Amino acid sequence: MTLHRFRPESRALQDNPCSDPTVRDLWVYTPPGYEESDRRYPVLWCLTGFTGTGAMALAGNRWAPGVPARMDRFIEQGSPPAIVAFPDCFTRWGGSQYVNSAALGRYEDYLCDELVPLVDAELRTSPERGARGVFGKSSGGYGALRLGMRRPELFGALACHSGDMGFEFCYVPDFAPCAARIAAVGSLEKWVEQFESCEKKRPEDHCVINTLAMAAAYSPDADAPLGIRLPFDLETAEVDAETWSRWKENDPVEMVRRPECAEALESMALVFLDCGCNDEYRLHMGLRLFRRRLKELGIEAVIEEFEDNHRMIGYRYEVSLPLLLRALGD
Repeated sequence: MTLHRFRPESRALQDNPCSDPTVRDLWVYTPPGYEESDRRYPVLWCLTGFTGTGAMALAGNRWAPGVPARMDRFIEQGSPPAIVAFPDCFTRWGGSQYVNSAALGRYEDYLCDELVPLVDAELRTSPERGARGVFGKSSGGYGALRLGMRRPELFGALACHSGDMGFEFCYVPDFAPCAARIAAVGSLEKWVEQFESCEKKRPEDHCVINTLAMAAAYSPDADAPLGIRLPFDLETAEVDAETWSRWKENDPVEMVRRPECAEALESMALVFLDCGCNDEYRLHMGLRLFRRRLKELGIEAVIEEFEDNHRMIGYRYEVSLPLLLRALGD
C-alpha cells in the first residue's frame, strides 16, 4: 500500500460563505505493484459521512481495518487492483452532502470538476467513466448515490451504505427537538455561537447541527439567518411546505423519478445499496421506498438489508468493494 497526499487550492471553494479552507488534503491510495508497473488503474472515490474527512477513512485497527488495509487484502485475494481517492468535504456545519449550495460552497464542482481531473492527471488512472466508481456510508452513501445520478459522465458504478433517503423518515423526527434546543437559547445565531464555543460537543445538540447542515445543503436562502432557511417554524416546529419541497427535490426517492437520473442508474455497471434493518434514522425505510421505485422503473440493483444499526458498519465494505472492483475491472 502507498498513500499519496495532494493539497490543491480549490477555485470552486473560493469565497465560500462558511470561510472554510480552500486548500485541503486529498489522500489517494495506490495498490501494491503500482510503482513497478506501467498499467493504468480504475479509480474509486470514497465519500465519508457527516462530520467525516477523507483522512478518517484511512485509519483502522485489526478489528476494523481502514479502507486501504481492506483494499490490500481484497487485491491479495484476487480482486482487480484499483486506486482509491479520499476527498475532504467537511464544512463549518459538519458536512456538505457533496452538493453545490449558496450557503456552503460548490462541493459537487470541487469534487467532480477539480479533484477527479487532478487524480487523472497525477496518477496512472483509466480516465473514463467505466473505470471510475464512487462509494460511501451515511451522508457519504447519499453523496455517492446523488453524484451517480447527477454525474453519469464521470461515474460508472456506485455503492451506497445507509445513505440518506426517505427524508420524512430520517429528518422530520429531528425538527421538534431541534426547535426546542434553539428556543432554549433564544435564536439560531445564539445557538451557533454557543455550539462553536463549546470544546466538547454534546450529543443532544446533534439534532440541531445535523438539521442545520441539511438546511444549508438543501434550502440555502440569503434572506434567512446565516443564509439558511429551516424547513419548520421555530416556535411550533410546524413544517413549512415550500421549504420542505426544496428538501424533497434532493431526496433520492424523488430524484430517481426524473428520467435523466433513472437513465444514469440504468447505465451503471453496478448499483449497490444496503442498510441495517435497525437503523436509528429509519434509513432502512427509505431504502425500501427506493427499492420500490427502482422496481417500478425496471432498474437492476443489488440491494441488501442486514442485522445492525447505523453505527460502525465499515465491515459492509467487505461486500460492496469486491463487487465494485469487479464491475470496474471487467
